[in-house]
Amino acid sequence: MDRFLSNAVNRIDAKGRVSVPAHFRTVLQKRGYGDLYALRALECAALDVGGLDLLDRYEQRIAQEDPFLRTADDMSFFCHGDGMFLKMDQDGRITVTDFMREHTGISSEVAFVGRGTFFQMWEPERLRTHGAEVRARLLKLRQGTGTKKAGEVE
Repeated sequence: MDRFLSNAVNRIDAKGRVSVPAHFRTVLQKRGYGDLYALRALECAALDVGGLDLLDRYEQRIAQEDPFLRTADDMSFFCHGDGMFLKMDQDGRITVTDFMREHTGISSEVAFVGRGTFFQMWEPERLRTHGAEVRARLLKLRQGTGTKKAGEVE
């Protein structure tokens, strides 16, 4: 398994560290990630976390933009200014910094959520709210498009 799947909530210890879930650490090891890159998610109060391939993906997209236009500058600010490297210790813990707390609202616990090629870190209650909103949007979409029978034409 080389995908980040499922979710877990872990408590932050007295030194401000949180353990990355074991199944996420297995994926990190299989992918050979020495450093982790974290980015403040654009549309929600979460951090997107992955290896350098996550940063590479953003930088490749920036390279497609005209460097003299604001879009390239904004994108650079987003992925470089709103990003940071995380170090995981030998026990699989990372330090929860003020940079992380400011955007996410994380205080005593961290919810880890698999997103396939990366994972997210959330404040648990905000994740519950977000999850309910996502499910409601998907249900509405399904109900709106799921009323036609196979072969029917609008």
